[in-house]
Amino acid sequence: MHPSLSVIFFTTASGAGYGLLTLLGVLAPFGLLPADPRFGLVALALALAAITAGLLSSTFHLGQKQRAWRAFSQWRSSWLSREGVAAVATYLPAGLFGIGWVFLGTVSKTAGVLAALGAVATVYCTSMIYQSLKPVPRWHNGWVVPNYLALALMTGLLWLAPVLQAFGAPPQLGGLVPVLVPVSIALAAVLKLGYWRFIDEAPATSTAGTATGLGRLGTVRLFEAPHTSENYLLKEMGFSIARKHAAKLRRIAIGLGFGLPFLLSLVPFLAPGWPAIAATFAAAIVGTAGVFVERWLFFAEAQHAVTLYYGQAAV
Repeated sequence: MHPSLSVIFFTTASGAGYGLLTLLGVLAPFGLLPADPRFGLVALALALAAITAGLLSSTFHLGQKQRAWRAFSQWRSSWLSREGVAAVATYLPAGLFGIGWVFLGTVSKTAGVLAALGAVATVYCTSMIYQSLKPVPRWHNGWVVPNYLALALMTGLLWLAPVLQAFGAPPQLGGLVPVLVPVSIALAAVLKLGYWRFIDEAPATSTAGTATGLGRLGTVRLFEAPHTSENYLLKEMGFSIARKHAAKLRRIAIGLGFGLPFLLSLVPFLAPGWPAIAATFAAAIVGTAGVFVERWLFFAEAQHAVTLYYGQAAV
């Protein structure tokens, strides 16, 4: 599949934003984060800015942007529509949560939990957009949803950690997050490696023979290309990446997305203060860059069944 930068940015930015919003909505109302309104302002502003930037970027991939509102009407059958509804609905409890925390000095449990549930629901709907697509076997499997949720949690923690360090949160309030960061990185890495192993070893689900219904007659081969020039299907769904390039990008994604952030997340345990602030901020930057590369690969390595009609042997 052709990797669209707008969608890659959307899944990366909104994933981090929703992950951070989930953590704020769950941890802050129960006294596990500083109740300081300034901390709430910075953390919530960061989460909502990432979410909004991601959602706005996703609209650039629409063919008819003026009709984007129509997507909300198909929530009964479309995961894309459900994602849109969940995303918009999450702003209400998130806004109430922020107003209470920042302006009224009250960290509402109800608003916080509802915002967290809305954030998780939105990320789940996003992942189901891809997992529900049967013509793309590398998406239509049980690894996609856990990977999306784990990456959102990981990037949310990566961005929460430097904010906590900058505000000098006492151990009894901010001590949980430094422990959760390396744990979430390890979990996300295991799930990502499991996904890659699955798509590398999974047998093909469709061939040119099964796609055309002629397989019973023998091996089906392409006699002549359907088009003399590139068309929309070939551009969007016939994109392919060389195995050697995919392997190299996987190593980059592992190093930037998981390896370096894991090492940097250990610095606060060894050197508090400015070294911890710098290390956690660097971990958030490189971790997000690594996830961006991983998201690009998620699209680039996917193979659509329509390519069977253009010479692809199997998908």
